[in-house]
Parts: sequence; C-alpha cells; structure tokens
Amino acid sequence: MQTDCGQGCRISRINRWRRRSVNSGKAGPGMKNKITKNWGLKIASFLCAAGLWLVVTNINDPVVSFRVSDVPVTIRNAGLITDKGQVYEVLDGTDMIDVVTISAPRSVIDALDKSNVVAVADVNDLTSVDTIPIKLSINKYNDKLDTIKGNIDSVKLSIEEKKTRSLPLRPSTIGEVRDGYMIGNVKTDQNLIRISGPQSAVSQVSKAQAEVDISGFGSNIDTDADIRLYDEEGKEIKAANIEKSISKVRVNVEILQVKEVPLMCTVTGMASEGHQFTGEIGYTRNTIQIAGRSQTLEHVNVIEIPEGVVDITGAEENVTVPVDLHDYLPEDVILADKEFNGQIEVTAHVEQETQRSVRVPVNNIVFTGLPEEYEAVITEPENECSIMLVGLASNLETVTAADVTAVIDLESWMEDEGMTEVIEGSYWIPVKTIIANDTVRQRDDTEVRVHIIAKN
Repeated sequence: MQTDCGQGCRISRINRWRRRSVNSGKAGPGMKNKITKNWGLKIASFLCAAGLWLVVTNINDPVVSFRVSDVPVTIRNAGLITDKGQVYEVLDGTDMIDVVTISAPRSVIDALDKSNVVAVADVNDLTSVDTIPIKLSINKYNDKLDTIKGNIDSVKLSIEEKKTRSLPLRPSTIGEVRDGYMIGNVKTDQNLIRISGPQSAVSQVSKAQAEVDISGFGSNIDTDADIRLYDEEGKEIKAANIEKSISKVRVNVEILQVKEVPLMCTVTGMASEGHQFTGEIGYTRNTIQIAGRSQTLEHVNVIEIPEGVVDITGAEENVTVPVDLHDYLPEDVILADKEFNGQIEVTAHVEQETQRSVRVPVNNIVFTGLPEEYEAVITEPENECSIMLVGLASNLETVTAADVTAVIDLESWMEDEGMTEVIEGSYWIPVKTIIANDTVRQRDDTEVRVHIIAKN
C-alpha cells in the first residue's frame, strides 16, 4: 500500500509541473495587459529612481570647486616666430594665470594639486592682434571635469624684428679705495660683448660695463663682475628680453700706493756777461703726487729734471722751460692726480749784475811769491785800497771787508812782466781778491804801488 501511494504521488507532481511549463510559454491577454498598463506611472517611477540615485551619488561624491594660483603658461611652437628672424615678448605678465578654478567631483579634486594643471598657448593659434588663446586642462581625470577656467584666456605678445649688436665692454669701479691708495689700470679679459633682442630694446643700449666695488681695498682685485647695460643717459637697462653673449667677465683692478715728492732741477750754462743765475728755480708745482707699488715708491724721494733741460747760456733774463714730467718718472711710477696732465714750467731766475766797492786796509794785503831776501811795502795808497766787486745786488749787500782776502802774487806778476829775478824798485802791481761769497767777484784789477828792497 505504501509503495503504490508513493509512486502515485510522484506521478501526480510530474504532471502538474509539465502543465505549468506549457502555460508559461503562452502570452495570454492577461499578461499583456499587465505589461502595457500604466505607462505614466512606470516612467515617473523610473525618474524618481534616477533622481534618488543622483541624490545619493551627490551626497557621497559631490561636485566641488578648487582654485590654483600662479599657473604658468607654456608657449609651444615659438619657433614659428623666431625662425622668421623675429623675437617676441610676453606683455602684462599674461604667461602666468593668477587664478585657475576647477570644478569636479570631490574624489577627483582631492587627487589634484597645482602640478596637475596644464596651461598651453600654441603659436599656431596666433591671432592677428598677436594674442594666443590659452587651453587649460589637467593631466589626469580630465574626462571627469565639470569645468576649468582661468582669470585670463589669452597670452598677449609683442613681436618685433630681432637685432644683434656688438659693443665694447668697459670696466668700471664704484666706491673709494683705502686712504693713501688709488686705482691704477683696470682691465677685463674680454673687450667685446654681443647683445640681441627686440630692435626697440637693443637700440636703446649705449654701453656695456662690468662694475667692481673697490671700497676699502688697498691691494689688487681680481674678480668676476656682472655685465650691465646702460642707455645714453647712464640709466641701467634691465630688459629680460635682451640676450648677452656673456653675463660675467673677469676684471683685474690695480691698486697703487700714493706718495708726495718734491721736484729738483739742475740748471746748466752761463748767463750773458753782466748777468748771473740767482740760484733760484721756480716751478708751477713744487711737489707732485705719484703712484706705484709700495716696493717701488720706497726708493723714490724726488723727481729729478736732469741737466740740459733748463739751459741759461747767454740769458739776460729769466729762462722758463715747459717740462713734461712723464718723461722723468721712474719705471712703473705714474702721476696720481688724474686731473694733472704732467705739464709744468720751470723758471731759472737770471738778474743783471751790480757793483759795489769795498775798502780793504793795506795792512791786510798779503804778499806771496816774494823771495826771503827781499821785503815789500805798499806806498800807495797809504791806508786803504778800494776794490770794486761785481755780483747780484742781494749778494753784494752782505759782503764786508772781512769777507775779502786781498793778495799780491809777486811770482805771477813777474811772469807776466817777463822778469826772471826780483829787482829792487817801485812797481804798480795788481791786487787779487779771494771772496767768501763765490757769487761775487772782483770787477777789475786794482793796482797798488809796491816798493821792493833787499834786506840788510
């Protein structure tokens, strides 16, 4: 009984399953009505579901804004300008965007920083007014951006013909060296510089200089100096669009010691008869400042103008000679005063002689060359002998009889008279003088009457 019931039950269930399968493959009118019925309600349900999804999404990953400052703009294909022999300059700082604002889902924004912002201006897009549109993007998640925008949208250019010039490069110094020193030679290891850039900017350049600060120095300087450009008015030109072939140059500044020394001149020649060189020499500068290495100046104490430069031969008045002191400076020594050209005048003073008589007591007259067996006595004049002296007035004023030594040289007198031996008698014999002041001389021979007799 139990076996038959179990088998019958299984057969019954199988049959029911088959009937359901057949019925499920047939689309009867009831099923179609269920699918096509209430379209408006179904659409509304879909929109509500989509809106709910968006709300949920925005709550979990909302769109937010992100600001980036100072984004540089890369200019591409600049060769399209420079290959034409032109140069460009960015105007108004438009190659830098002050602010870029990015809108994107928070998940994207959180993954970005300034380095991900890309700003490009392509010269291929250059407009007729010399502007280039700026294209902004990010280098990742760019497809997930809502918006990206900068506070400027184009780069402004100034385009000019390119100009190249060569300029002499001159060294210069600023400041003051230590007291007692001065600047000597200043040299650079290069003397030319080439500059290039926009024609309007390059044309303003008047000179190129390499400046060295010498403040407080007392020895040579050897350094690298920046090269600066200046206009005609001496104002520095700080144009970033001017390119220099070199930006620095080696400069050597010689620092010399300064020393003050006197001048000395030796006068040659004899003045005209009746005139004398007074011994006074005048200079338009009595001392000069010279400069050189300390080891050299140590041995220089005077600047000598040699014999032959000032010659008074035959002069009847002062002799003035122009002298260039450069000719008499020792080797490696220069004039320290930059405003002094080394030209001076040297004057040798010449005056006309005057005369004055000096009375010498006859008892003071000395005999020489007199044989021992004879004696000599001056009989005329009786008391004093007048001797006429010649010289400069200033020298004659100081001469007295005590400065004059009167001498009768009998031996010389006998030679002049052709006498071989002394003969007693009275003779007029000249008196010679020796004067302490060698600038004064006896004008003419003064004769006295001498009586010569043999001793008993």
